[in-house]
Amino acid sequence: MANTALESVRALLPGIAERARAADEEGRVPETTVRELVDAGVFRMLQPSPYGGQEREPVEFYEVVRALSAVCCSTGWVTAVLGVHPWQLGLFPKRAQQEVWGSDGDTLVSSAYAPAGRLTAVDGGYQLSGHWSFSSGCEYGRWVLLGALVVGAQGRPTDFLTVLVPRSDYRIEEVWDVVGLRGTASNDILVDKAFVPAHRVLRNYEQAQLRGPGQRVNSGPLYRLPFAAVFTSAITSPVIGAAVGCYESYLSRMTERVRLSLGGGQFAEDPYAQVAIARAGSEIDAAVLQLDRNIRELTEHATARRDIPMELRLRTRRDQVRGTERAVHAIDLLFKTAGGNSLRRGNPIERAWRDAHAGSVHVANDVERTLALYGRGAFGLTVEDNLV
Repeated sequence: MANTALESVRALLPGIAERARAADEEGRVPETTVRELVDAGVFRMLQPSPYGGQEREPVEFYEVVRALSAVCCSTGWVTAVLGVHPWQLGLFPKRAQQEVWGSDGDTLVSSAYAPAGRLTAVDGGYQLSGHWSFSSGCEYGRWVLLGALVVGAQGRPTDFLTVLVPRSDYRIEEVWDVVGLRGTASNDILVDKAFVPAHRVLRNYEQAQLRGPGQRVNSGPLYRLPFAAVFTSAITSPVIGAAVGCYESYLSRMTERVRLSLGGGQFAEDPYAQVAIARAGSEIDAAVLQLDRNIRELTEHATARRDIPMELRLRTRRDQVRGTERAVHAIDLLFKTAGGNSLRRGNPIERAWRDAHAGSVHVANDVERTLALYGRGAFGLTVEDNLV
């Protein structure tokens, strides 16, 4: 089946590329871009079909994200984050899904998953307060998914939940001023004593066990996949896309370049540049191939209603963080050999370098911790982590 969203997005890429510098300088993805992506159906790719969603395979969504990120990583990042939330919302109770999409299937949801919130049990649900950072694209969301700890009578955490909160119950604090991914407007979210009804809550433990109340209404294989695979791969995909864009920019800019130093001559004749492009291309290919292979295998298990082996879940996370690492390495190789002109602000190679390094510090891309989890599993030790 053709990836119709990708076909639609390809027609938008020239315009998004033209707006990439503005996104970087103004600190937000232009509304024009977001509206184009909404109209192209990108944010419905992982959305449940009862609410107008397409329920496409995740690899197709990641392909779209990579294509966008190749011309503007901030746009790709916001698309990845806002576009993966409909998948998670599909795990919530039906009533929560109805509240978000019942009157408008294009409603967007942002997130801030760190357990920075405190939940106190009250009649019918919880009272929530907290201050969260890094909610990418939050200005375009009318709801937000937030991480929070349930606090018991002794003041100690008793559970870790993801809660769904409407725009009327939170405030956005504009604090985003960073080196890379500048256009993502990943601002702060503040909540003060908001009521969260029980149907807008999802236990992280149940989610890690591949269970969720939404599965009773969304029975397709898409909603039987691990959050740790679907979400983290969405976070890696923009970084890989940035590497693809950097590679393409490098080739187009350097092919006809003539050196004015080091003996002169065509840049393309430099064997060190040739080796750099070969290494970078190989790193990018490995990142894409492993990520797609693992997600497809997970989808095959879910489609056949087979239990997903822990080995596969760990391998998916291993290759996901290595995919980020490989993409960053590829960009570093190209940036290092591209010469001083690539240092100029706004140069696609320079911007890709900044954006990829910024994306690599997301908790989902914590390489050493994730590889250690894989190593534990390989040695037959118990692995208990919600990000597997």
